[in-house]
Amino acid sequence: PKKLIIEKVKRAWSVTIRDGFGQTESSVLIANTPGQPVKVGSMGRPLPGFKVALLDESDQPAQEGEVCLALEPRPTGLMAGYADDAAKTAQVMRGGYYHTGDTAARDTDGYYTYVGRADDVFKASDYRISPFEVESALIEHADVVECAVVPTPDPLRHALVKAFITLRAGCQPSRETALSIFQHSRKVLAPYKRVRRLEFVDLPKTISGKIRRVQLRTAEAERVQNAQQHEEFREEDFPELK
Repeated sequence: PKKLIIEKVKRAWSVTIRDGFGQTESSVLIANTPGQPVKVGSMGRPLPGFKVALLDESDQPAQEGEVCLALEPRPTGLMAGYADDAAKTAQVMRGGYYHTGDTAARDTDGYYTYVGRADDVFKASDYRISPFEVESALIEHADVVECAVVPTPDPLRHALVKAFITLRAGCQPSRETALSIFQHSRKVLAPYKRVRRLEFVDLPKTISGKIRRVQLRTAEAERVQNAQQHEEFREEDFPELK
């Protein structure tokens, strides 16, 4: 959908949308800046004044990992710290880097592609799953307005991919709709990324409009642990998919 939006805006207004990445704690850190080719789906390359590194779980350099900023020299476009919270400031400024909490992958051209919040990325059958990537694929479905992907515990695969979905106005949360979304998932996602569970909901959000994935993730884990009955659609209940 991102490529389609970029092309539509360019045709309509002769304006090129250029993705980027920044935080409340900083200015824009990475972007598809004017003067370089736009790589659709990528956040772009680091902006001048920022030394960006991707660090793995052991804080070692990697091609995919947490987006971090070298603090020597300290970037001008970075906060001094969190007000009245020295512990949190120390935690994100550790080891000579500012840790954003967001993960990305870097390609051979030096372009960065967003993977997700470090707390949101999870493993299913030992494969790393980026909720952002799965959600981006799901909203290509005509009936899906918004969605949030979280892990649901599974004794065999450790976790399964579950999608909480808000449907467009007039679309019913029926078996037929669920089947259509499962079929779409199979067409656009690799087998290990496929959605295995669906639930139609009004997504919980923060006051600023961000989806509260942590709330969904916690509630899902508690539901499975307590074996609570829940209205959801399961991939294995659809013989049409076999």
